[in-house]
Amino acid sequence: MTALRPSCREDFEIAIICALPLEYNAVALLFDEFWDGDGDRFGRAASDDNAYKTGRIGKHSVVLALLPGMGKVSAAAAAASMRSSYVALRLVLLAGICGGAPHYNQDEILLGDVIISKTVIQYDFGRQYPDGFARKDKTEGDLSKHNKNIRTLLATFETDLGGDELRKKTAHFLRQLQAKAGDHQTKYKYPGTAEVKLFESGYRHKHRISPACICSNCHGRMDPVCDGALASACNDLGCDERYLVKRNRLKARRQLEQGDNNEAQDPAIYTGTVASGDTVMKSGEDRDRIVQKEGVIAFEMEGAGAWEEVPCIVVKGVCDYADCHKNKKWQDFAAAAAASASKAILERYIQTDKRRGVVVEEPLCHFLVPFGRNQSFVGRETILSKLLGRIWPGTNKDDCQRTAVEGLGGVGKTQIALEAVYRVHEEHPDCSIFWVPAVDANTFENAYRDIGKQMKIAGVDEDKADVKRLVKTALSDEGSGSWLLVVDNADDITLLFGVTRLSDYLPFSRKGSILFTTRNHEAAVKLVVHKSGIVPVLEMDWSEAFDLLRKGLNESQISNTKSTKRLLDFLAYLPLAIRQASAYMDKNQISTSEYLELCESEREDMIDLLCRDFDDPHRYKEIPNPVATTWLISFHHISKHDPLAAEYLKFMSLLAEKDIPKSLLPTARKIKALEAIGTLKAYAFITQREGQDSFDMHRLVRLAMQNWLENEGLKSCVTSAIQRLDQAFPFPKHENRAMWMKYLPHAQAALEFREHPEGGKVDASLLFNVAESYSLLGQYQKAERMYRQTLQLKEKVLGKEHPSTLSSMNNLALVLSYLGKYEEAKQMHRQTLQLKEKVLGKEHPDTLDSMNNLALVLSYLGKYEETEQMHRQTLQLREKVLGKEHPSTLTSMMNVANTLKDLGKYEEAKQMHRQTLQLKEKVLGKEHPDTKQHEQPRTCALISGEV
Repeated sequence: MTALRPSCREDFEIAIICALPLEYNAVALLFDEFWDGDGDRFGRAASDDNAYKTGRIGKHSVVLALLPGMGKVSAAAAAASMRSSYVALRLVLLAGICGGAPHYNQDEILLGDVIISKTVIQYDFGRQYPDGFARKDKTEGDLSKHNKNIRTLLATFETDLGGDELRKKTAHFLRQLQAKAGDHQTKYKYPGTAEVKLFESGYRHKHRISPACICSNCHGRMDPVCDGALASACNDLGCDERYLVKRNRLKARRQLEQGDNNEAQDPAIYTGTVASGDTVMKSGEDRDRIVQKEGVIAFEMEGAGAWEEVPCIVVKGVCDYADCHKNKKWQDFAAAAAASASKAILERYIQTDKRRGVVVEEPLCHFLVPFGRNQSFVGRETILSKLLGRIWPGTNKDDCQRTAVEGLGGVGKTQIALEAVYRVHEEHPDCSIFWVPAVDANTFENAYRDIGKQMKIAGVDEDKADVKRLVKTALSDEGSGSWLLVVDNADDITLLFGVTRLSDYLPFSRKGSILFTTRNHEAAVKLVVHKSGIVPVLEMDWSEAFDLLRKGLNESQISNTKSTKRLLDFLAYLPLAIRQASAYMDKNQISTSEYLELCESEREDMIDLLCRDFDDPHRYKEIPNPVATTWLISFHHISKHDPLAAEYLKFMSLLAEKDIPKSLLPTARKIKALEAIGTLKAYAFITQREGQDSFDMHRLVRLAMQNWLENEGLKSCVTSAIQRLDQAFPFPKHENRAMWMKYLPHAQAALEFREHPEGGKVDASLLFNVAESYSLLGQYQKAERMYRQTLQLKEKVLGKEHPSTLSSMNNLALVLSYLGKYEEAKQMHRQTLQLKEKVLGKEHPDTLDSMNNLALVLSYLGKYEETEQMHRQTLQLREKVLGKEHPSTLTSMMNVANTLKDLGKYEEAKQMHRQTLQLKEKVLGKEHPDTKQHEQPRTCALISGEV
């Protein structure tokens, strides 16, 4: 529709009046543009003292006025003056705040809800008799005096369809207002149910513990309270919450808040009788009396005055319950709700044909978007509110504003942009909207050519035409009117800023605005310049993800809540992955439980599912839809422009996805490593942990990268990864525990990619360290599995008699004994001992270690005589080879003593223990842990044969 700008006051037929500056501020935020920024364009009548702002809300020309004071008299005078200046007014909205009746029929009215007047009564206009006050029965408040235009408009809001639409639009405009508020956003923030308190009507607002105050004598309805109490909040006075009235709607809204659901703030809207008077209602009992007698739903102070002079609808947000427990915490939000409802009302108002006045025609607008509106779009309201507060050209008239939506591929950037442009198109039909894919130079130029044809730019169809420059020039001309240009998939830095420099062809007009979608943070920074214009998009929250999933499925397919939650966790709440899973489940008629089972079976099945293509009319046909291939373009960009980043990405995809230490990455020059990590972060493939030199890799990116490596040389990448891990992974000891604990899950993950068990020396070395780590952690089953792999590999690569092979045999035997597999441990220790005696000799320290280990296993099996014999033999050889005071010799002495105790030879055991203790005190010191172990009471008791 062509926008019309009035040429004189007679062309205005809509006005909004506010009584308070806070009401005026909220309404002003919902104007799409003001026309008097450079001075008053329309003037006023000689007798009119009002000050006006004029502008546009949607497709309507609107005049805005602020009353000089509160009350009916001020409202009546201002409305009469307004009527003298703007003689063609057919609808005036009195927008602001009010006190609400707690109940309306069977409904509960909450703070933040909106009241629309169907009738206005003056509740303080009447006669005072000795026995009470009688309101005069006047017809001035009867809506029938107004034109059928308003009566018809209000009637539509009382229908189910009209009422639902009004509520939805009010909620939408409220979010738009909050986003547009800029530095004042906190002022319009939803206060929350914790600030909604309705006390019993007779419960007074007074000091509770102040005997010197008149509040102490307040026991009845007519008893006064002090001025301090009237100015204080309930929390300060200690108003007892046991007197709060229970409310069902409040409970439901609280549940929405707990789920972080934006709908918690959405106002309910009620149409009915509004009570207007010159006094502020601050009495719950008087409120209830008038509500019961007159059937009113709200109390305010200006409606009756304006109603007398102009065709008026009162639109007020409920900021309190018109009782003595007033607070100001809801005033700004209630004003914002009323302003939003006013804009929603105007959207439904049908303006009459003009009988006079000259209009200025704006340029013809265009809508060139390649996709229809996505009816399956859900959530993302916070992001949309921020975008809608920026991308319409009218939000910044001093610049051609640029905004970028950035995030991981598949996170929903294009769909958010698509929904945003349709909302802009609804709210600003006079704004042209163009859509340009920046996948490559050809798609960019073809889209520009389509724009040129749509705008009928001369010469754009010629063979040698510089299409991009022609379109840029046309859009840069402010005569083209207001426009929004969407540049989708602006990911490739080289394409944008290299030889082709597509960025040079972006137009500039103060009537224009550009919205980019990009996976690349570097591109966003270069294109937008201002950080405030970059809007990050993360994965969906649980509520949004669940809503998206069930859009394409039957309730029976998602009935298992636990499986559905686990599936969404697995899909990482990524919209593209959810859409793909939904399409597969819908096609094959399987449930979330069955799909999850497929995902958790084999890695190959998992990747196969992520590679399945599906139809999506809201995505480009040339670009593959499956999750596993959606990042291929980005992978290729990185490989081409930052080889080290590509190397890092390959390496990290073979590790565990969480907490990848920077120190584990392949070594490189510091600046190159910094830039490579920056590249991966820019594409959102990895995120850095706050305050740490470690990273997390997106689960689905990791799977997709592994799939890509299948065709790009997975085996060589695995070999390189294991070599790097072997270099970095230390032999595990207590002293370096922090390091190997951090590296362990990544080494384990990389080793699982070994296709063949044979491997080489590097594989065996890393396997051994991983096995030793698990052993130190007491995870003996994992240690056993890794030691068996190590032993098998070393026997093949090094031979059965190599010292390193024998070390693996020994360690495997130890783990078997820890697991209670004593017979198998005994056999392996015997075999190890025989081989060590042959290879190293009978007196080698390693051979003696194996003798000691075999003796220990024999003791576990209860073969104490054989154990004693072997421990004595080990002791003799260690005394000979290592000396009597060597720690290993002392260990053998203690083992002999323990065996003697097991055989019931307590005196001999006691002497051996004492001798060992004396030597340990001499060699190790009295404070050494091994020495102190001898001094424990239980050890002494065992020696004495008392236990």
